[in-house]
Amino acid sequence: MKFIYRGNLLFYFLILSISLHAEDTLKINIHQGDSIFLKNSFYLMAASMNIEAQKAQILQAKLYPNPTFSAEFNLYDPENKKVFHLGKNGQMSFALEQLIIIGGKRKKEIEMAKTNASISELEFQQLVKNLKYELHTHLFSIGQQEFLLHKYNQQLTLLDSLLSAYQNQVDKGNIPMKDLVRLKGAYLKLNNDRAETFKEYYQSQSIVQKILQVSSVVKFDFDEDYIIKYIQPTSLEDLQANVSSNRPDLLILEQNNILSEQYIQYQKKLAIPDITVFTSYDQRSGVFRNEMNTGFSIPLPLWNRNQGNIKTAQFALQENQYNYDGLYLEILTNIKNSYAFYSQTVLEFEKSNTLYNEDFEITIQAMTTNFQKRNISIIEFIDFFESYNEVLMELSRIKTQLVGSAEELNLLTGTDIF
Repeated sequence: MKFIYRGNLLFYFLILSISLHAEDTLKINIHQGDSIFLKNSFYLMAASMNIEAQKAQILQAKLYPNPTFSAEFNLYDPENKKVFHLGKNGQMSFALEQLIIIGGKRKKEIEMAKTNASISELEFQQLVKNLKYELHTHLFSIGQQEFLLHKYNQQLTLLDSLLSAYQNQVDKGNIPMKDLVRLKGAYLKLNNDRAETFKEYYQSQSIVQKILQVSSVVKFDFDEDYIIKYIQPTSLEDLQANVSSNRPDLLILEQNNILSEQYIQYQKKLAIPDITVFTSYDQRSGVFRNEMNTGFSIPLPLWNRNQGNIKTAQFALQENQYNYDGLYLEILTNIKNSYAFYSQTVLEFEKSNTLYNEDFEITIQAMTTNFQKRNISIIEFIDFFESYNEVLMELSRIKTQLVGSAEELNLLTGTDIF
């Protein structure tokens, strides 16, 4: 049994040593993480290509339709029994056509292309904000998880030594087996908590590595006092005040409304028929030899005046407005609820700071020393030991929760408040 405990501990120490102190460890703070993210992210690179693609559509909308050239040649002359009779007594004709777009259609197409480009830029901004939220919250999670793992390592080392000593005393008959079993139970519980923390740690690592596009183990470099910056005096009214001008998704819907209005106008313009002008040359088949002609054609808007497409565009505009109103109310509600949660986490954090101090560390050391001297019972020691670990977990939860709720308000309002 003694070998198994030492083996588990050695295994976990080896994992932690490889993970947190390897040569490929990337030690960063928040600002460095943002810089690497903005520089390396393939997701942002892909989104930027979409922006360039939409800008290219502006250029395309400005281009005029190409003219159409056609040629006709005699294949077989039955009177003279000639194939490809193209000489001065043969037959050939040529025509050149050009579509003339009227009614301002090209102008509307250019306007819509510009609006689509603006939407793609807003989608880029939204992607940046979403990924930064994920990056910040998981970086702080990594920091707290590393803190807990460090504490667990120290305590498992202590318990491992106590288990060895108790095993020797049990073998000699100086201590009852039940005390050793209690100590083993405490070890297994702490080991299980540590395993769960390791699982969460590597889940956070995977998310951060994906966002930063790195394969190195990320170590979060921060001072505990940095969390204080997430406590800022702000009111619900201030948070909700400028949502419509800061939230990219709301701005996207605003641009969609503009695009819908432009599309309505474009559909109305399509009801105006375009003109096709042409010129042609005919060598022999016309009224005159070497005949030159010109003319134009225009569809007559008698029955189809694009009525259906115009109505469809009008309904799409109303649909977009409903979507905007619904999202706006949803965001205000989410901000209200998140602000209430944030306020609660601030109170929890401030209260925990007043309760937790160096007395906890001094007491756990004193309890350990007294336990080793048999001044306190194993029940007292394990009760305090487990209570101490619960305090550590609770402190970590409160800090992580504070950062997460503040970053969520940044995301919901579309601004960097904290």
